[in-house]
Amino acid sequence: MEKDGNLKQKKRKREKTPSSSYADGERKIIASHSFSFRIKFVWHNLRGKRPQFIIGLLLTAITSIIVIVNPYMSKILVDDVIRGGKRDMLVPVLLVMSGVVLVKTGLHMLKIVMMEQASQNMLMAIRKTIFRNIQYQEMSFFDKIKSGDIITRTTGDLEYLRHFCAWVTYVTVDMVVTFTAAVVMLVYVSPVLTLALISVLPFILLCSFIYNKKVAPLYRSIRQRLSDLNVGASENINGNRVVKAFAREEYEKEKFSHINGQYMKDNMRAAFAWQRVVPVIDFLAQILTFLTILVGGALCINGSISLGDLTLFTGLTWALSDPMRQVSNILNDMQRFSASADKVIEIYYARPLICDRHNAVDTKERFKGKVEFRNVSFSYAKGPQVLSNVSFKFYPNETIAIMGPTGSGKTTIANLIARFYDVSSGEVLIDGVDVRDRTLESIHRGVSIATQDVFLFSDTVDGNISFCNPDMELEQVYECAELACADGFIRRMPEGYNTIIGERGVGLSGGQRQRIALARAIAAIPSILILDDTTSAVDMETEKKMQYNLQHLPFHCTTIIIAQRISSVRNADKIMILENGSVTIGTHDSLARTNRYYRNVCELQKIEDLPPFEPDEANGSSPEKVKTGFDDAIATEKEVG
Repeated sequence: MEKDGNLKQKKRKREKTPSSSYADGERKIIASHSFSFRIKFVWHNLRGKRPQFIIGLLLTAITSIIVIVNPYMSKILVDDVIRGGKRDMLVPVLLVMSGVVLVKTGLHMLKIVMMEQASQNMLMAIRKTIFRNIQYQEMSFFDKIKSGDIITRTTGDLEYLRHFCAWVTYVTVDMVVTFTAAVVMLVYVSPVLTLALISVLPFILLCSFIYNKKVAPLYRSIRQRLSDLNVGASENINGNRVVKAFAREEYEKEKFSHINGQYMKDNMRAAFAWQRVVPVIDFLAQILTFLTILVGGALCINGSISLGDLTLFTGLTWALSDPMRQVSNILNDMQRFSASADKVIEIYYARPLICDRHNAVDTKERFKGKVEFRNVSFSYAKGPQVLSNVSFKFYPNETIAIMGPTGSGKTTIANLIARFYDVSSGEVLIDGVDVRDRTLESIHRGVSIATQDVFLFSDTVDGNISFCNPDMELEQVYECAELACADGFIRRMPEGYNTIIGERGVGLSGGQRQRIALARAIAAIPSILILDDTTSAVDMETEKKMQYNLQHLPFHCTTIIIAQRISSVRNADKIMILENGSVTIGTHDSLARTNRYYRNVCELQKIEDLPPFEPDEANGSSPEKVKTGFDDAIATEKEVG
């Protein structure tokens, strides 16, 4: 029993390890910028609404100055009206005090409107820029930053920037102007009493400095924990079917609870740090009232100040104590702002590594469809080399099939043709021009991909198929659906082509999603059509119809088929086998006779009428020989033709 208990404990420890993947394993190091840079960032994005922002701050300053009027009116009321007997001044003094309250209320409402307009405009501008940046990022960007993290930065982190712009700046100006105006007024009345009151200020500043130094890293950790929390929730929601299929609900719940607990602990640590300093600051602020009564009373008794002056001091004590109390709140919000601003700034200024060169060619006419790899090597970031010194050519209007073991680089070739990634070395050429010398728009206009990971938008079937051209005529949409063998099941849907597809195509079978994705790729009328395992979930009869339609497309294009079914590739003009970073090119008959990998796949799928197996000397095939000889023969045939 003891051994079983230890085994369960070890198993539990192993299962807990993934729970830190969001919080620690996926942790990104966010650059810490100076506070002045963060302020410049906010100011830059206030363009267009800066006048409203400045007017809002000016109105804040005016209302802050106005607040000292009524305490001064109280001094006049005591010294001149009550003790001086000037009763005719009573009504004017009361009218002035009432007018001040009304003016202050009106200006306060106006400044709130101004600040909100400016901050909301800033929020929209930043979010718009971030979304534009995200649209043009290369694939490696999304390999590093998860969608949940991006959502956190464009929602929660941005809201802290808006809060800083609309509230923190306003409160800071109000606090500084109120404190300054009160000190000036009090110094004018009694420098001695004023000096006694502001003697508390250094102690409050010391407490604030200590607090600020302690909580700065805490708030950066909190923002990262929140990002981890959103990443965990997002991945679990997107992968809910997998979770249910493997009955891992309890495990996922425990994993999420761990992340949630870490987020709560960091928040509690920050809250406790704040609560340790707030009572001290409040206590020091309350000392002002005690000093006013003690020192002010003594000065009033010995005749240094009047009773009205003491009333003025009593009325303005809050103008000194309230800004002191707000210091901790302001610092708290500034730390939150700093942590969020760093994350927003990182993604705001992120620039794609794959972009157009200054002299890039923007070809308006269609590509002919020739694809060439010259000594291409490629590896993903911090990963092993996927392709090693690979060279081959695909000629216009050919149908090329690519096969190979998992991880051999089949999808990588598609990604390099579309320039989703750049090669580590070598060249990828389309019609003899390096893809790096073409504009990305022209490449993506001429290359269309139906990926193995089918993504459909929450839109109508029509909207998904015509995604590349929203103005596409409905008849063209029908034609593309027919070519993809999708028209039949689409018309049987409740509202046909106007049926709304759920998120990621929920409610459709895998084969139906693949056929709609194929129709979308065909609708682009590409010069190079890449089908990455597009028929893996389609039945054999439908696959035959799709193959026939792909061979008789109403436009010329080079078709590249990535598949593992022999039925999908055997009729291709070329079949390319990827193994260990190198290539072997041939036809169905030649590869079945000489290539060990292709022969094994044929036998596993029980393909009949295979020629006798005659492996070459080097492990059943010679990539260099097969590749060069076949390509030269094709090239000669093209020239003769």
